[in-house]
Amino acid sequence: MSGLSDAFHLLILTQIQQQAIQSQKQLSIVRAQIQSKEKEKKILSLTVRELDTVPRDGVMYKGVGKMFIQQDRKEVDSEHSTQEKQLNDDLSNLTKKSKYLEKQFDEANSQLKDIFHSQQRQAA
Repeated sequence: MSGLSDAFHLLILTQIQQQAIQSQKQLSIVRAQIQSKEKEKKILSLTVRELDTVPRDGVMYKGVGKMFIQQDRKEVDSEHSTQEKQLNDDLSNLTKKSKYLEKQFDEANSQLKDIFHSQQRQAA
């Protein structure tokens, strides 16, 4: 019966370790995605700030591959506001996901510590 109990504890320990490792991997991926989105947001804000220095009646061009297509200023502004809204939504979702994964990782680590402490108490 003791062998069954040890095997069961080992199985639980392995599952908790795998959960902690998986959470940590996903957390690092999400953090990289957050950094990427923040970089995109900064580039967008710099672009918008630079475009604000251009006269409103100036001609605008959008790069498409190796060509440029003329666009109205309203279209350019609308695209930038849509991109900014999308980036803010993405950042919000990624932040929520990051907090969830941090909580999951912390819970797995806490469970592992509890198991080790209970094993040490039983051994003593």
